[in-house]
Amino acid sequence: MYNQGAVEGAANTELGSRIFLYEVVGLRQGEETDQTNYPIRISGSVFIRVPYNRMNQEMRRITRLGGTIVSIQPVTALQPVNGKASFGNATSEVSELATSGETANSEGNGKATPVNAHSAEENKDKKGNTMTQAKAKKDHGDVPVNTYRPNAPFIGKVISNEPLVKEGGIGIVQHLKFDLSGSNLKYIEGQSIGIIPPGLDKNGKPEKLRLYSIASTRHGDDVDDKTVSLCVRQLEYKHPETSETVYGVCSTHLCFLKPGEEVKITGPVGKEMLLPNDPDANVIMMATGTGIAPMRAYLWRQFKDAERAANPEYQFKGFSWLIFGVPTTPNLLYKEELEEIQQKYPDNFRLTAAISREQKNPQGGRMYIQDRVAEHADELWQLIKNEKTHTYICGLRGMEEGIDAALTAAAAKEGVTWSDYQKQLKKAGRWHVETY
Repeated sequence: MYNQGAVEGAANTELGSRIFLYEVVGLRQGEETDQTNYPIRISGSVFIRVPYNRMNQEMRRITRLGGTIVSIQPVTALQPVNGKASFGNATSEVSELATSGETANSEGNGKATPVNAHSAEENKDKKGNTMTQAKAKKDHGDVPVNTYRPNAPFIGKVISNEPLVKEGGIGIVQHLKFDLSGSNLKYIEGQSIGIIPPGLDKNGKPEKLRLYSIASTRHGDDVDDKTVSLCVRQLEYKHPETSETVYGVCSTHLCFLKPGEEVKITGPVGKEMLLPNDPDANVIMMATGTGIAPMRAYLWRQFKDAERAANPEYQFKGFSWLIFGVPTTPNLLYKEELEEIQQKYPDNFRLTAAISREQKNPQGGRMYIQDRVAEHADELWQLIKNEKTHTYICGLRGMEEGIDAALTAAAAKEGVTWSDYQKQLKKAGRWHVETY
């Protein structure tokens, strides 16, 4: 939880005005982070801008929150990537850094949710060097990447902006639909787009883009190939030193947009979270909060009548299982849609909720997504062994440990070492993870 302006504003000396970028991983779910309703969402890492005279203080704060600093770089060393769009199996350049401290889909369950922000959009090694995106799987053919870049974004318009959190829920989460008419922006399920908020940052420079997971299928919510939708939570938190309430720049901008207003869109980006084209595949989805965004796109493609009509070559006949973690029942995003699919396709779709502030795990603590995985570990293990099964995980890195622990126990019953088996799954392109 971080506000760039509040921290950088403290830099009032020549030395203190030097800004550094911390790459932080492992801000895990726990009792302390569970008290915060608005964690920052970014794939794999959180990037924090810190003035020189606050470096030690910020290091201590990150440690208190369970994070690990994997790299520190001067901000001036970071340059945006520009160039032409690339397609297909050629490796693509990484999208621009979202260095503002707020990025993708923030969620409010104390656990977390692209560059979904998802590791597909922005990847860096432990030395801070840019890494190219993974090549698209062969069965996906050409995958659009970076059709619109920050120096030449597409100007879309808001069609609708609807609340997703019911009365009594926590925070503000909106479903936004944008008009892409007149653009060349094409995307597929599992990708993300960038949003550039208006205005200048505290340094007087244009705001950087933030990446968000796409929550609609390639045909859009209206199934007319003219829209793209996002699921966005307003970032809100207390400044750790001043206790001042801080609101995310981009998430707040998006959550309060009105129909007809314009928005700067870049992308699409990402190849890690693509849905398999095999209609007989099994899909395990583990999501928290707004991590539901890509899962909604998968489910619409698989089960919605209009989508099935638009995709005669893809008629899903496999099995999808969504394990969804939220803080309260009113925070079950897209609840009606999910229940409708479950009712219509009981043999092909299963919904399991982990409602942390209402349900208890066997130890009497809060029910998190990893507790549900432990509860169904043997069944999940049998499904994962099927060569047609793909697993998708979106959430805080802390939830991975619990998932791995549960599957380790299940695999061990058959004499299998889960960590080795998981490596095989990743190599085969059947284990997809976006944690932050």
